[in-house]
Formats: sequence, C-alpha cells, structure tokens
Amino acid sequence: MIIIIDMVTLPRLAARTLAEAARVMPAVVVAGARQTGKSTLARELGPPGERLYLTLDDLDVLGQAQTEPDELVSRAPRITLDEVQRAPDVLLAVKRVIDRGRRAGQFLLTGSANLLLMRRVSETLAGRATYLALWPMTRREQLGMGRGGIWQELIDSKDEDWPEVVLAQPVDHEDWKALARRGGYPVPALELRTREARATWFAGYTQTYLERDIQELSTIAALPDLRRVMRAICLRLGQLVNQSELGRDVATPQPTIHRWLNLLETSYQLVRLPAYAVNRTKRLIKSPKLYWADTGLALHLAGLEEPGGPHLENLVLTDLLAWRDAKLDRSEVLYWRTAIGEEVDFVIEAGRALLPIEVKASVRVRIEDAKHLRTFRAEYDGDQCRAGLLLHTGDRVEWLAPGILAAPWWRVL
Repeated sequence: MIIIIDMVTLPRLAARTLAEAARVMPAVVVAGARQTGKSTLARELGPPGERLYLTLDDLDVLGQAQTEPDELVSRAPRITLDEVQRAPDVLLAVKRVIDRGRRAGQFLLTGSANLLLMRRVSETLAGRATYLALWPMTRREQLGMGRGGIWQELIDSKDEDWPEVVLAQPVDHEDWKALARRGGYPVPALELRTREARATWFAGYTQTYLERDIQELSTIAALPDLRRVMRAICLRLGQLVNQSELGRDVATPQPTIHRWLNLLETSYQLVRLPAYAVNRTKRLIKSPKLYWADTGLALHLAGLEEPGGPHLENLVLTDLLAWRDAKLDRSEVLYWRTAIGEEVDFVIEAGRALLPIEVKASVRVRIEDAKHLRTFRAEYDGDQCRAGLLLHTGDRVEWLAPGILAAPWWRVL
C-alpha cells in the first residue's frame, strides 16, 4: 500500500546528482516531460533565498526572455529558469554570462523538452552545462525512499550474493497492475485515489500536451492524426519500430510518422530503446523498441483498462531509465534480439559488465522462461556477462539454473 506524503517532502532520485553537478558546473539543465516534478526539484536546490526563481510560463518573464535575454539572465548571481524551451535563444545569453565569469551553480535550467534534440536550439552550452533527465516517479520515490530499483546494488555485488541482496530490501508486495494504472506523474500517482479521477487528469494532460507543448516544438495542424499515432504506439509497447507499418495503420505518410516520433521523443513521451550489439555502430542501425514514459498515460491513450505484460516491462524500463539518468557515470540500457527472434527484454551495460534482464508477468516461472537469458549468457560468456535476472510477479527468490536468478519485481523496483 502506498503511503501518501506531502509531495514537497518526497525526496527524488535525481536530487543528489543535481546538487553534485551544481557544485561543479556553471549550468545544470534538468529536462523531462511536463508534470514530472522539475519545478519542485528546482526550487529545492541550494539554501532558500540564494537563487532567483523565474518561470517562462509567466508571460512577463517569457516576454523579457524573448526581447531582453541578457537583462533577464543578469538579474541575480544565481538564477533558476523554468521551462526554458519556450525561449531557447535565452541560452545564448546564459552562455555569455558564463563566459564573462565562470562560477559553479550560476544557472539551473529546466525544460519539458530535450534541448539537445530541439532543432530551434542553436546553443547547447557545451562544456558549460551538465544535462540531467527527470522521469516520472519510480515506485520507491512514491514510497518516500528517494531512489529507484536496486540495479546498482546488483552491479556492485557478486552474482552469488544476489539472493541476499534482493531479500534484504525493505519493501512490501504490491499489485503491479495498480502501479501501472497510476503511473509515475506525481498528481495521479500520489493524490488521485480513483480510476475516474486519474482518467480526468490524463485527459487534461493529453489535451495540454497536444495543444500547447507539442506546438512549441513544431507546428502541427493535424492534431487528431497525431493523437491516433500516440494511441497506436501505446498499443505496441515493447515492439520493434516499423514506421511504414505504423503509417499504414493510421493512414499517415511515413515521413510524417518519422517526424512525429522524433517530436514525441524530444518531449520525453516516447522512449526508443536501442538494441545491444558489441559493435556500437550497429546499435544505430538496428530497429529500436517502442515504450512510453508513463504507464498510466499509456493505458489512457490506448483506451485500455487492464494492463498486460508489456506494461510490466515498461515499468521496469522507466525505473531503469530513472536510475541511469541520475548517475553521472552513465550506464546504457538496451535490449537484445537475434535474427531468429531470440530476445532479452533489457541489457544493462555498465562499464564492461553486461546484466541481462527478462520480465515475465507470471506468478510462477520455469526454466523455459529463461531460455533467452541462457542464450545471451552463452553468447557473451566470460567475465563480461553477469548472471541473468528473471523478474516475475510472484514471491519466490530462487536460482532457476546456474547463473539465472528469478526474483519478484517488487523486491527489485
């Protein structure tokens, strides 16, 4: 059972990394979908009163950012600019201030889009900024623990110690379907108690996203068509991207699908998971798998009431992404698939180590459920590949086979 706590007091996984980055870099950019808690996180950086907080959602601030950006960014020694994607040219003024006198923690910038992927952004603050992504709240953030799953503990432990690490977690059993329905956006996850209330919130969120947020990135006249594309994606969670097939299903040209997928990814709604290959160049040409940033919103967009196996996969992925992007020493999260269809849901690449993960929405798992994990480990045998992790919805922690640990998802996330 989730404990509802005042959202302001709930610690976030990214808070420590943000503070560490601000002690080193002149600027820190925190990006993520709207309503993930960026503004709350930004307000809590540093001692109260030391930073001037300005949001470009305020029309007066936005106007000054567009007409007098140098005056805006010089209003205080330390400034937080919220929703900076609304006036991306203000980044040039930020660069000029930093170059006149570089000091750690001068600017904290937040945005509801990935500034590095926005075409209108000509200045990326290279060498002057650290970029962090804030994803919807993890399960342990919602429980007030301020962290994600135990991925780092597993990486840091010996494989034979994994059962002890998993069993030592101070978390209770939870219905994964309930977690999938509420998702990780703070309001529906923590404040709204009924399915009807969450549906109302998700409907309003979608409308605002389509009519305002996406329009700030690119003018789109065919909003009903884009919404159909979003629905089609959310009905294909965990599947390989086939832009031509997607275009045929929603009667939209493939070039338009390509552009819209980029926009959805830029605004932190769509997640394209790349494939693992030893040759890193090949990762760029292999088809990625599609997921959504929030399972609650994905269910709403798809018109589904009952979560399925792909939504459990999606929950695991978003937890992995939150963990990955809260680390300054970045790891990679990928999937693995062979030409004959053998597939492992996720592969963590941390340094030289590989940790393969399979997700099954089953209470009882058998050795047959781990066959692709065993194939992966055989393919990458040696010190590089760690034990395989098979996450399920039951209660048992057990070695299914040498090097394959089955564990409840709720003990890991």
